[in-house]
Amino acid sequence: MQNIAFLFPGQGSQRPGMGRDLVERHPELIERYYRPADELLGFELSRLCWEGTADELVPTEITQPAVFLTSIAVLDVLRGHGITPSVAAGHSLGEYAALVSAGVLEWTDALLLVRKRGALMAQVNEHTPGAMAAVIGPEARQVERGCSEVAERTGAVVEVANYNDPAQHVVSGERDAVREVATMMKAAGAERVVMLGVGAPFHCSLMAELEEEFTAELDRVEFRDPAFPVLANVTASRLLDGAEARHMLRRQLAGAVRWSDTLQVISESGVGTFVEAGPGRALSGFVRNTLPGAVCHPASDARRIDRILKSVGSLDPSLTA
Repeated sequence: MQNIAFLFPGQGSQRPGMGRDLVERHPELIERYYRPADELLGFELSRLCWEGTADELVPTEITQPAVFLTSIAVLDVLRGHGITPSVAAGHSLGEYAALVSAGVLEWTDALLLVRKRGALMAQVNEHTPGAMAAVIGPEARQVERGCSEVAERTGAVVEVANYNDPAQHVVSGERDAVREVATMMKAAGAERVVMLGVGAPFHCSLMAELEEEFTAELDRVEFRDPAFPVLANVTASRLLDGAEARHMLRRQLAGAVRWSDTLQVISESGVGTFVEAGPGRALSGFVRNTLPGAVCHPASDARRIDRILKSVGSLDPSLTA
């Protein structure tokens, strides 16, 4: 089968009802993932995924495990149909699912880490209200200059957090500073600037205060060497072993997500087919904008997984007969 990259989405890809059609078609997923997740976390994450409102899914400490669990369910279904990756990457939170896919982390360990990560990030926002804004149009250098100018003038934290594609960059930091950069980018001719409905200023230096406490959580978990290449968010380079994977998850808290570079590195390795394994379709858009010749299949629900099977085939002929 052709080389395929699995891409796992992060926060912002959540949607009401995510994963419900998968468990209707594959009820074994309930006992395999959803019921154990509910027991591990001590609340009904499964209900929130399948029946929760958009507002119920907003809190960071809920969103992150919900997106992760849905991605793991999608991964299981894809593998069951013989669709497996030769390389993987995850956008922010999605890096945890990518590590699970490559055997670096047990999914239960990753779920607990993701829950803790979301709770810690929410705490930062309580004492330092932050914001994030997506800037569409200007190149990275222009957005970086805007952040630097505002930070130097105000003394506030505002930085580029996500390099999503050549024309989309996300700014993160203290609320007023982010809004000032947003206003500056609009005046400079940005096609669009969107304030994001997130629960904290992710991937900026405001998150550095979490590193020590979260490192203690990471140190309690076993990290194995990856069975196939996984690219790290903060470097867009291949993780060499489990120890480096642990280190990169720590750095990722306050480090920028270099997603456009990650896609370029995967493409240069000879991979031209991508599968977005989880809720939403944002990563498929980033692939189109970064790699115009590449193909990306969203796998957010059973219907789209059916399309993937028809497109890339299955190792089990009975599944496509």
